[in-house]
Amino acid sequence: MDFESFHRSLTKLDRVLITIIVMVGFFMAILDTTIVDIVVPKMMGPLSTDLYGVQWVITSYMMAAATGLLFTENFARYIGYPYTFITGLGIFTLSSLFCGTAQNLPQMIFFRVLQGIGEAFIAASAQTILIASYPPEKRGLAMGIFGLGVSFAPALGPTLGGFITEHLSWRWVFFVNIPVGIINFVAALLFLPKELGKSKVFQFNLLSYLFIASGTVSLLVMLSKGQQLGWFQSDLILRLFFVSILSFILYFMSELLSKRPLLNLSIYKIPEFGFPMGMHFFTLGFGMYQIFYLLPLYYENLKGLTTFQAGLHILVFACFIGTFSVISGYLSDRFAPGRILFFSSLLFIFTSFYLIPQLNYYTPSWKASLLCIPLGISMGTFFAPLTAISLRKLGPLTGLGVVLMHYQRFVGGSFGTALATNHLEYYTNENFLRINELQNYVILKKFLQEKFYFAEKFFPAELAEKKVQALLYKAQYVQALSWGFQKTFKAVAFWGMLGFFFLLCLFILKARAFIRVLALLKRKKFFLKA
Repeated sequence: MDFESFHRSLTKLDRVLITIIVMVGFFMAILDTTIVDIVVPKMMGPLSTDLYGVQWVITSYMMAAATGLLFTENFARYIGYPYTFITGLGIFTLSSLFCGTAQNLPQMIFFRVLQGIGEAFIAASAQTILIASYPPEKRGLAMGIFGLGVSFAPALGPTLGGFITEHLSWRWVFFVNIPVGIINFVAALLFLPKELGKSKVFQFNLLSYLFIASGTVSLLVMLSKGQQLGWFQSDLILRLFFVSILSFILYFMSELLSKRPLLNLSIYKIPEFGFPMGMHFFTLGFGMYQIFYLLPLYYENLKGLTTFQAGLHILVFACFIGTFSVISGYLSDRFAPGRILFFSSLLFIFTSFYLIPQLNYYTPSWKASLLCIPLGISMGTFFAPLTAISLRKLGPLTGLGVVLMHYQRFVGGSFGTALATNHLEYYTNENFLRINELQNYVILKKFLQEKFYFAEKFFPAELAEKKVQALLYKAQYVQALSWGFQKTFKAVAFWGMLGFFFLLCLFILKARAFIRVLALLKRKKFFLKA
């Protein structure tokens, strides 16, 4: 069925049902990623592993989802986008059951790989189905609804993850997907039109796929394990970096020499797609995903809240993302989406540079939650206008555009998480050393003696001395960590500004085109008068 005319065959009821089915499946898949991040420490004992081993539960999922996306672009055109969605939903739901019953780490990693493949199928098809189901004048609203999955679901994850952690077993993170997945699977089989995008032509460049999959896996493992292994001080990280660079070079060479390339990368030559994707990669991946990663750490590690309490404070921020995602989608159909994106970018840069860096150890938790509201508004107004600009004119290439967008989300988000981890540790250590350098030895010695006399009343002399030293170390570390969070939050603004640069480039390009049209019209009028 033709992509542009598909929406004409749907009634209002059909459109509502398709929207609910597609959004439930996609929301479930995206939400699962951040919920699992929260409960990962609880898995170490039951899976008989340590903290570094259990990180593969996250890393394996990301690798499978990112590489799976590159396969689904061709696969979806062969069987159609609805069947791709149904296949992904079935794989995701079934693998959730097996993840919940996994008895050791190898089992969990294997089933998480399957779950990641399921998400790849869902992500590659859900957005395309949703865009095709709405007429062009309402696709901004469709992307606003879809933005609930991209921005609202990751922010909601800590709240639900915290609730499950405190009141249920960690296995329910996976079990909760099963009833929702089964109902949605049956509904998709009954109500999704099956012919959308089906061409029955499968053109797959295996060599290019192997190169780009190898590069992607090496890159994601490098970013996931870099902080643990000391980045480029580690031989493994150096090897992964070399393999990643070499694989991407071989991929581009293969694509240039092949008559049937894996991905039609000329899509980036379309200004309305290329420039917004640059903004998407840096602002969402490098910037916003740092915020998603840092906020739970701020509330738990610095403020000392429980996982569920941290989730409740983040819930306010998440609700504003969800609300303004739909509002911005509605407005994108009535005003130029570029204006909304311009406002969103400026607000994100302002909040990440000025408001969020105000969060420190002494900030009351309720005030920290309120300071995040403008940030939630900026994130909520980001995705809908950006996708409205980038996907509106792609036509048959919409499916490819969606795949590349989500691939960038995985890779950019991995970079953002790695940067946040590295910056937070670097700034914390730097501040800790600066505190030591600035201490007055005489005053410090007097402080330790006063506290020692007090502690000696409750502990033996040797233990009392160690307790006092530990108290001082803790106070210094908390202050250093507080400053570390502030500097790390402020560094996020740079990526917002870099993304904003791509938006300005698009505006300048359109302005030049507009000036050329005006010049041509003036020339025509001149010749007509002559």
